[in-house]
Amino acid sequence: MDQALSYEKPGEAQLVPVASPKITQPCQALVRALWSGISRGTERLVFEDRVPESEYDRMRAPFQRGDFPFPVIYGYSMVGKVEAGPQELVGKTVFALHPHQTRFTIPADALTILPADLPPRRATLAANMETALNAVWDGGVGPGDRVAIVGGGILGALVAGICGRIPGAEVTLIDTDPTRASLADNMNVTFAPPGDAPSGCDIVFHTSSSASGLDTAIRCTGFEGTVIEMSWYGTDRPAIPLGGAFHSQRLKIVCSQVGHVAQNRRSRWSYARRMAMALTLLRDDRFDAVITNERDFDALPSALPSILAPGAPGLATAIRYPLAQK
Repeated sequence: MDQALSYEKPGEAQLVPVASPKITQPCQALVRALWSGISRGTERLVFEDRVPESEYDRMRAPFQRGDFPFPVIYGYSMVGKVEAGPQELVGKTVFALHPHQTRFTIPADALTILPADLPPRRATLAANMETALNAVWDGGVGPGDRVAIVGGGILGALVAGICGRIPGAEVTLIDTDPTRASLADNMNVTFAPPGDAPSGCDIVFHTSSSASGLDTAIRCTGFEGTVIEMSWYGTDRPAIPLGGAFHSQRLKIVCSQVGHVAQNRRSRWSYARRMAMALTLLRDDRFDAVITNERDFDALPSALPSILAPGAPGLATAIRYPLAQK
């Protein structure tokens, strides 16, 4: 029997049976899941019923079933193997923006073939990497820039990994958790607690989803510099610290959100091209450090409360399906 993860009510999810997928059109592919990734920030908001009603339509995942608030079959970080469909895809390992489900049919043009040297487990970070890449484009980071990243979670780590390879860039990852120092070292960047955060930065990325983190980001930003706000707060209404040096230093706070390709790339980059680049970036084995937990798909409902708890240890969780265990 095929199953999918369904968010049923606040704090509760379960595996539900789904109809066995069948190809009904020549443009479809049948995919069996290998791994999927939990997008901790977004899926926590779904799990806790903190998606604002005004965002119900915009927050829909590409192949979501059901409507917010509940029940919804939600998720968007799936890696699987094509079992049937267009001949050029059969047998290929692919990424799809699809919920957590054992098997599914999907339009073939919604699949991206993984590079041959990209491990399927690491590819579960592709949706997050796409978000990180878009933010770096929004920030316009260039060689020699002084960059700070406030929040050493999944997105912060991926942004650090990208910026840490830009020639001459001085990059600092800032987090209240001192254990994130090893993550910063892995990404070839400097680590600092908020009290030792650098100042005078050209671009600062904020990923912590907290007012205190945004305050730290503003304090790090130099004259006429830019804070790239990557946090999404759901129904929360955080205080925005616009006093202090915000006006005298002529600072900017710019939203970065993955739903649209960054404006400075939009006329030339399609969503498919951006996704292909995200997967190319993930060929770097430094990013294995971002996946700190694994869970079997069968155990996912009981594991979700601990995975999605605020302040839960670790970073990304990879969900392992039976095919990946063979």
